[in-house]
Amino acid sequence: MESSLVKDNPLLLPLNQDKTVYDGFITVQERDFRMRILLPPDRQLARARLHCCWQLKHLLRGYEHIVKQRLQQSADLVSFILELKTVLEVGLKSRPDCRSIPPPQYYSQLISEMETLGWAKLLSIDTEFQTLRLKAEDSSGRQHVLTVKLKSKHPAEAPECSADLPIPLVITWTPQSTLDQLHSQFLLLLESLTEFWDVLDEIDSKTWILEPEKPSRSDTTRRIAIGNNVSIKVQVDPRHPKMLPECCLLGAEHVVTPLRNKLNANMQLWNPDSSVLHNLRDVLEIEFPSPATHEKSSFSVECGICYSYRLEAAIPDQVCNDPRCGQPFHQACLYEWLRALPSSRQSFSIVFGECPYCSKPITVKMAAQKS
Repeated sequence: MESSLVKDNPLLLPLNQDKTVYDGFITVQERDFRMRILLPPDRQLARARLHCCWQLKHLLRGYEHIVKQRLQQSADLVSFILELKTVLEVGLKSRPDCRSIPPPQYYSQLISEMETLGWAKLLSIDTEFQTLRLKAEDSSGRQHVLTVKLKSKHPAEAPECSADLPIPLVITWTPQSTLDQLHSQFLLLLESLTEFWDVLDEIDSKTWILEPEKPSRSDTTRRIAIGNNVSIKVQVDPRHPKMLPECCLLGAEHVVTPLRNKLNANMQLWNPDSSVLHNLRDVLEIEFPSPATHEKSSFSVECGICYSYRLEAAIPDQVCNDPRCGQPFHQACLYEWLRALPSSRQSFSIVFGECPYCSKPITVKMAAQKS
């Protein structure tokens, strides 16, 4: 029995001369589980006792009666080990979560690190104690959340980290790193972005933002209302937030052209020491409508085809260029409308047709397909 056992499972070996104590590992699906089998003096399997590591105990939960049955029915120890392997394979398939259960020291390490960091910084933790949401505050008082997914071999393995940021979250991690050090790195990154968020917060509070409807901290663009069916889309560089942003004027050509001319003529007046909003006012030579002076409904003109303002995430940004009309449409609505008209013609992705309201010439590009 001993020779065949060693041959079939070289990780399980007798510890004494009587060969009543076998100790070692059982390997299932490339995983090693520590176990010990104690046989009575007559070496009858029916009265054997099985001791195993906590991972194996967890995996065998619910299968105890089967293991006991196999001990009583197996002809020898080798047969029992083969039967036990089969039971474990079934257990692993039915409980895939058992593959990633951390060892006990993982939890003691986690509690120790949280005590150093401070429990007040913990917003939430999942039932597996592997996904933590840590809160942090930048110097302007803005609240931020760092989501940390710990690996079962923590801290030997780097955790997965994510946050609502306009730049990639790059974290330096070594096997000696802690959650406290991770949180400190996050705070430093937040401080490097404080000026960027200051710029956008001023724009958000002092103008009417058409898009995005609910900006997140990772959004770098704002579509700011200038007037009825006229707006400017700005994209702020997170690394150089006070420099001239990328600008795109949207609206009817007879309104947009003078503004575009002013932007090009006054671009050299841009002062990086002033706020972006102040610079935009000076360069465009306008005053932006604000919550203090205008109602947002003044700029939320519905689409002339579907009669709604928002179509999924889109707003009506295709405007009839005739000054007497100026009716806005959703890009998708106008594209489908023109395509259905026999008098319209298409060249590549552009459709040429007539405005549904004033019958003046109007064009629209096919909406970009969502990936």
